Amino acid sequence: MTQGLEQLENSGTHIPVLLEEFLKEVSPIEGNWLDGTFGAGGYSKALIAAGANKVIALDCDPEAKKQYCSLPNEYSEKIVFLASWFGNFDQKSEIQTYFPLNGVVLDLGVSSSQFDQSVRGFSLNKDGPLDMRMSQRGITAAELVNQYSESQLADLFYYYGEERAARKIARGIINERKNGPITSTLQLANLIKQFVPNSGKNKIHPATKSFMALRLVVNRELEQLEEGLHAAARVLRAGGILAIVTFNSLEDRIVKYFLNPKEERNRYFPHEEQKEFPFRVKNSKPIKPTAEEINRNPRARSAKLRVGIRNCIENELAMPSLLSRFRNKFV
Repeated sequence: MTQGLEQLENSGTHIPVLLEEFLKEVSPIEGNWLDGTFGAGGYSKALIAAGANKVIALDCDPEAKKQYCSLPNEYSEKIVFLASWFGNFDQKSEIQTYFPLNGVVLDLGVSSSQFDQSVRGFSLNKDGPLDMRMSQRGITAAELVNQYSESQLADLFYYYGEERAARKIARGIINERKNGPITSTLQLANLIKQFVPNSGKNKIHPATKSFMALRLVVNRELEQLEEGLHAAARVLRAGGILAIVTFNSLEDRIVKYFLNPKEERNRYFPHEEQKEFPFRVKNSKPIKPTAEEINRNPRARSAKLRVGIRNCIENELAMPSLLSRFRNKFV
């Protein structure tokens, strides 16, 4: 067990997904790091315990700031917190003095505390308001569900959730809206169940993909990811590390192609002759949680860790947006 992880476990801190694997892959840890998804502080504290000089921690969730304010001095003195999304973080003047960075880590998705609070609207199994806002600001999932047209809803569920029953779900929502607005998580989940029956073979809830799609759009998560990846390429020093933990195929696909675009050269770069790309992939395949970790935390089952090392090149690859197929479909 790595030193950082052992110290966290001894202190009773919640251990985030794939933390042990992350620490092994990026060791030795030194210099300044950025944790773009602070949450309960698991990654930030582990980085400090493992040898990082400073950790710049970002999180848009007001609850994360409370977690930061409760840190013991041994961590708070070395962690600089900024209440913010991580997209385009290189443009935030408050943290530019810490650049270039030795490493960037992004632990994507919804935290356990966000899932467990029914009032946040992320859970499929607890009734609560249809909210899903990580920052607790902006448009809610209920507004999307009750204001989008049938075609917009179908596109949302299909493109962002890869849900095959997207059109049936969208039509069902439009019909349900005739009886009044859809305002709660269980109301929507039970409605979706009618159009995505659980065959028994599928272990996930029938509404999982649709809820994920709504959450991704409410929080602009894929857009944030793409912006954050490019920001990391701009501020990482040569040899710096970019580590991303994803929880769905859309996120993982974006990270995979960003770190290793030559795999998609024929599709995205038909005339590209550049032989050296911004990152060198550390592992040819993503790192996945062990059976023991999944048994301990079933939410870890879809997690994947990809790690890239910044190459020593002057110019960032001008990579076309991987989100182009989503553009102009939603207000």
